[in-house]
Amino acid sequence: MSHAARIALIVAAALASLGFLALAAWQVQRLGWKEDLIARVEQRLKAEPVPPPPASAAVGKDDEYRRLSLRGRFEPREALVQATTELGGGHWVLVPLRLDDGRMVLVNRGFVPPERRAADQHAAPAGPVELTGLLRLTEPGGGPLRRNEPAADRWYSRDVAAIAARLGLPGPVAPFFVDEAADPAQPQRWPRPGLTVVRFNNNHAVYAATWLALAAMAAAAAGYLLREERRRATP
Repeated sequence: MSHAARIALIVAAALASLGFLALAAWQVQRLGWKEDLIARVEQRLKAEPVPPPPASAAVGKDDEYRRLSLRGRFEPREALVQATTELGGGHWVLVPLRLDDGRMVLVNRGFVPPERRAADQHAAPAGPVELTGLLRLTEPGGGPLRRNEPAADRWYSRDVAAIAARLGLPGPVAPFFVDEAADPAQPQRWPRPGLTVVRFNNNHAVYAATWLALAAMAAAAAGYLLREERRRATP
């Protein structure tokens, strides 16, 4: 190997070490962000329920999993969205709730297995209701592998705007949906509410350690090559 090639390898190893260090620092930043996000979500889950945001308010990630208290009447229409839960495969039952102020909110009343997907197996209450639940952001488009097919009533994600349009809901419709909380008075009811999974992948510490290990290896390789180059240069 020529002198120029050896120098190029030394430089490449040193640059790789710096690059790995930068990636490790980025993962440490991501770790701090994720831990802060988890703490904020846990705080929302423990907070007292609040009324839904006003129609004029923008709703974003800082509002997701906020506990809401709703009052209104369910409309006699629904959408079934494919779901996989701890109870197996089936569907979420989304039913529009007309709030006391006239607005519509899609409520995920819970999960039903395939044998209970018929509307008469999980009819919503006809009179006034009060419920609590978690604010969830709309899921436009469909699932990772399948697009929603509104015309065929095939739903793979809880796309609020598309479902509202398909159901012919009069506006205004809230741009979010609500996962209804478990009902202690009816623990075995269908649809089965309270199955929301709040989970965040937090592998940033592992990623940071991996990048640091690679940085150390690249630095060691650069040091070894540099020592070898100096040895070769010594008469």
